[in-house]
Amino acid sequence: MIWVLARVKKGVSLQAASADIDAIMHRLAQANPGDLYPPRFSMVARSLLDYVVGDFRSTLGALLAAVFMLLLIACTNVMNLLLARATVREREIAVRASLGASPGRLIRQLLVESFVLAATACLAGCSLAYFGLKGLTAIIPRGPIPEETVFGLNPAVLLFALAIAVLVTVLCGLAPALHAARGKLQLSMAGGGKGVGGGFRHGNLRASLVVAEVALSIVLLTGAGLLLRGFFALTHADLGFSPHRTLYAMVSPAPDDPSDTTSERKLFFERVLRRVQALPGVISATESLGLPPLGGEGSEITVLGKPNSQHLTSMLDLCSETYFQTLGLRLLRGRLLSEDDVASSRHVAVINQAFARTHFGSENPLGQRVKFNDFDHLPDTPKDAYFEVIGIVTDFSNRGLLKPATPEAFLPHSISGLGDRVILAKTAVDPMSLLADVQREVWAVDSHAAVVRSGSIEDLLGREVYFRPRFGLITIGAFAGIGLVLVLIGIFSVMAYTVALQTHELGVRMALGAQQGNVLRMILWKGFRLIAAGTVIGVWASLGLTRFLATQIPGVSTTDPWTFCSVVILFLAVGLLASYLPARRAAQVDPLVALHYE
Repeated sequence: MIWVLARVKKGVSLQAASADIDAIMHRLAQANPGDLYPPRFSMVARSLLDYVVGDFRSTLGALLAAVFMLLLIACTNVMNLLLARATVREREIAVRASLGASPGRLIRQLLVESFVLAATACLAGCSLAYFGLKGLTAIIPRGPIPEETVFGLNPAVLLFALAIAVLVTVLCGLAPALHAARGKLQLSMAGGGKGVGGGFRHGNLRASLVVAEVALSIVLLTGAGLLLRGFFALTHADLGFSPHRTLYAMVSPAPDDPSDTTSERKLFFERVLRRVQALPGVISATESLGLPPLGGEGSEITVLGKPNSQHLTSMLDLCSETYFQTLGLRLLRGRLLSEDDVASSRHVAVINQAFARTHFGSENPLGQRVKFNDFDHLPDTPKDAYFEVIGIVTDFSNRGLLKPATPEAFLPHSISGLGDRVILAKTAVDPMSLLADVQREVWAVDSHAAVVRSGSIEDLLGREVYFRPRFGLITIGAFAGIGLVLVLIGIFSVMAYTVALQTHELGVRMALGAQQGNVLRMILWKGFRLIAAGTVIGVWASLGLTRFLATQIPGVSTTDPWTFCSVVILFLAVGLLASYLPARRAAQVDPLVALHYE
């Protein structure tokens, strides 16, 4: 495999460079006829950033969207609280205006108060960003992000965040300031200290803000719920074998005399395998070319006697006879590889169910002969060789956890010494406790050999498969949790303020015979209507927006009914709880006190 890196000239697009490369490669294909180039192909150039980041770009996009929605939730919450505060201060503003304060001066005063609160919050936010970034760095997956990447507070990003904070401060503080400064002076002077004079002139605006908060929070919670379901499906996927207590070590032997590579490599791995099998705590061990369940090598194949067998493909693995025992694969038909097959480098193959189903259909695969075409172009491999199918084993995940098994054949590892090999071992103890022993046994055979990577299959899945979904789940889940808390604060504050404004009215109702239960149901019904309206809008928006998370939640539908129902039930429960506390306080008010309440 050869990687070609090129710096594109200034002013040349990536598409133009790709077209040039495609033309060059097709000219080379015409000048060099044969099997080196496929009959039909096209070349595609990618930017290095796109290659490095890859699919993680969608995760970053989802996080950016979550941050934006959390910002909107915070803005609507702050605006709601400022509106309530401005309504409470109606009499104060009216007195200032009667003493000669102009509307512009009143607006400036209220905006300055908002800026003081925002400045304090910005200082606290900068401190939180500095210390929180250290914790965030620990959960960022290093697969798509280069190891040399340095995470820190970027001045440009920090200034951008501060500019956004200033902008939302103006927007959030302007509406309450205009409301307070442009209120009717006579009504404000005549009204009570709780803003009774203003009544519910701006109640609809506050209610609309609560509905918007609820809808945005529903979208965040639905996204987090779908990610949770996807992560659960990923971690509980049936692999077809048990990764529990399975050790792996990818071994690269020292380079030998090129004329004796095959025999030396075979002997090296046989010795390593025997020593690993003899370790205390090892139940069985095997050698393989690939590392399940993340995939391995593939090849085009030719089935003897099939006239249209061109372009058939299969994965292949070179393994020892203990491979199936170590992974716990069950034999369905025929027999498995034997010690004699491996020792004599016999041209036999065991296939999985997907291979039999895809390439033989209803035919009997046993006794069929298959050629792996890529061997004809590789050094140190059998040329023009057909392998007899001797057995069929159960499928297992061989190209990812949630993808169906692809056709695969298992050949004796002794037919070739090509490539590095993986030592797999089923252990009776923690696999991580045996890594040093395996390394020592490899060096005992050849001190110049290298264990390129090692660990347990479970840890491998955690690093290679689970890490990125876990990162998305933790971050978006945290945003959803913060958004839910903000919404509950918003619902509680609006309902508490509504109760405060209606204290006199509630006293009249109770004096005329209204029971506590009637008052409680009335307040809860108002809160429920706000929550229900926001929930309906949020569910509708989620159905359209969560489809962008499709790549982040494999194995789960973006319209999963269980997730949507769970989010709705959770939100209705906590929303009604936030409404219940003010409602309960309203129901327990003393009518005599309420009638004298200003």
